[in-house]
Amino acid sequence: MTASYLKAAFGDRVEVTLVESGVVGTIGVGEATFSDIRHFFEFLGLEEEEWMPACNATYKLAVRFQDWRAPGHHFYHPFEQMPSVNGLPLADWWLGGHGGSDRFDLDCFVMASVCENERSPRHLDGSMFEREAAKRRKGESYGLTMSEHQGKTQFPYAYHFEAALLADYLAEYAKSRGVRHVVDHVTHVPLDGRGWIAGVRTKEHGTLTGDVYVDCTGFRSLLLGGALEEPFESYQDTLPNNRAVALQVPLDMEQRGIRPCTTATARDAGWIWTIPLFGRIGTGYVYAEDYLEPEEAERTLREFVGPAAANASANHIRMRIGRSRNSWVNNCVAIGLSSGFVEPLESTGIFFIHHAIEQLVKHFPGPDWNPVHRERYNAAVGNVMDGVREFLVLHYQAAARNDTPYWKDAKLREVPDGLAARIEGWQSELPDSESIHPYYHGLPPYSYMCILLGMGGIPLRSSQAVALGDADAARRAFGKVRSTAQSIVRDLPTQYEYFAHMRGA
Repeated sequence: MTASYLKAAFGDRVEVTLVESGVVGTIGVGEATFSDIRHFFEFLGLEEEEWMPACNATYKLAVRFQDWRAPGHHFYHPFEQMPSVNGLPLADWWLGGHGGSDRFDLDCFVMASVCENERSPRHLDGSMFEREAAKRRKGESYGLTMSEHQGKTQFPYAYHFEAALLADYLAEYAKSRGVRHVVDHVTHVPLDGRGWIAGVRTKEHGTLTGDVYVDCTGFRSLLLGGALEEPFESYQDTLPNNRAVALQVPLDMEQRGIRPCTTATARDAGWIWTIPLFGRIGTGYVYAEDYLEPEEAERTLREFVGPAAANASANHIRMRIGRSRNSWVNNCVAIGLSSGFVEPLESTGIFFIHHAIEQLVKHFPGPDWNPVHRERYNAAVGNVMDGVREFLVLHYQAAARNDTPYWKDAKLREVPDGLAARIEGWQSELPDSESIHPYYHGLPPYSYMCILLGMGGIPLRSSQAVALGDADAARRAFGKVRSTAQSIVRDLPTQYEYFAHMRGA
């Protein structure tokens, strides 16, 4: 991703060499994304019809949280801004009893119904779902995620894709645009007299040199953490999950159906992800080693998937949870796992990569190596990771589940500075842009509302303005959500139908 983006940004004005070990493999997971990822593909000039079939990709409209409140309960955190009435989000009116059901997600969002019915957000001709819905409303503005207003509202979907296939696809893209690809194993990273990286010594190509060194070596952090010894700040005091076991399971997706969301299912010592691709699912159990042994985690995951998992190879992963104190040190910039990582509960791993690449381009160093570029990069990357950390901790603090030692202890763990006070405030007034984490981290206020409303473990109450406001206007807004959802669900193809059509079937 980094090499491709740098070439797209700078062309032949910057020479890019990518050194990839033929011995050390990639982590092989990371198959779900934020909706911001569309900007990455747009920047590279890649159309969905080109890259999605090549990567067995599907659409992701939301995260579905299963069993976090209680066994059998689920809710969606969708890519859709929440409508408001008289300046108050629909969630406030829903808390006030005007929603019409016990499902805030179905009452407040259209995309929840699209997920429930496994629909594609696009018609078979490729047009976005809202265009036809808007025609039926005769131009009436509703505030949905309109493709014509992408810059102002939440884009309605992200992607699921096969990580290894996307890496191969981007490698060909990068090489065709002049990236030099060296397959060799790095044996040593020498430093110069200033403590800056002087090159990377490889087994067969000798020492390769450059001006900027981008560390994409995963949890090993070979350059930043190894050669430069940059300290690592652990998040384990607040996010205890540090292990995962993953499976890739081939399935008949035509028969199974392709649910357009990532599913996170709570289990005894963590949670299981399910990511539907075209031809298989990716699944894995994220857990805390203090509560579960790897063998038991794998057995639980295979039982969860069923007989189809019998021949799938398990990939056991030890996760380094936290971030480097600084991700840019001297002439080395760490991107991806070498920079930092939180558990994959909200699919933030690839978001971190994409965000860091954009920040590198924005703050790219000149010949004078102005330290301002480095300082601003480190601040932006650190703030994003710290903000996401806080948002993920909220999931465990807010979950009503309380049936195992893991879930009981979840409420007793430390929380990041400031979060306890914010949670106390949200019990009286729902989150807004002034009361969430103050620095950009990709999660808008409605995302916090979804977690608080869906998890069920923190008592909430509606604003006093709801009791004094126009309840009829709120009921009309809820009715519009329901009628819009019904019409587009009726008109849209299923996910499987859409991607089969894209492939010419």
